[in-house]
Amino acid sequence: MKVFSNIIEFLNKQKNMGNRNKDLSQDEKEYLDRIPTQNPYGIAGLFFSGISFMFPQFGISFITLIFCIITVFTFDKEKEDNPWTFLIGIILSLLGINMFILGETPPLL
Repeated sequence: MKVFSNIIEFLNKQKNMGNRNKDLSQDEKEYLDRIPTQNPYGIAGLFFSGISFMFPQFGISFITLIFCIITVFTFDKEKEDNPWTFLIGIILSLLGINMFILGETPPLL
């Protein structure tokens, strides 16, 4: 469990790296901090799970599923907008695994 919490702590540090608000005044920084943002790991998980849904392969879908499950714990309710990107990513990954097992193709292709 300690390893898992260390991974989440590392991911949260990486999420907050890069200070692109250097040239802003203090009032502008406070205003930007009040606006809810999107979790970058949720966006990445949604994108990769969409790829694993479009091209169902067990390895890609399984790795994307693990990524979405691990990074869902980096979601901060106070600073970020919604957790739906993680949940949709998990669902699309599971659908990709299911389609691979059944030997089906995605409905859009």
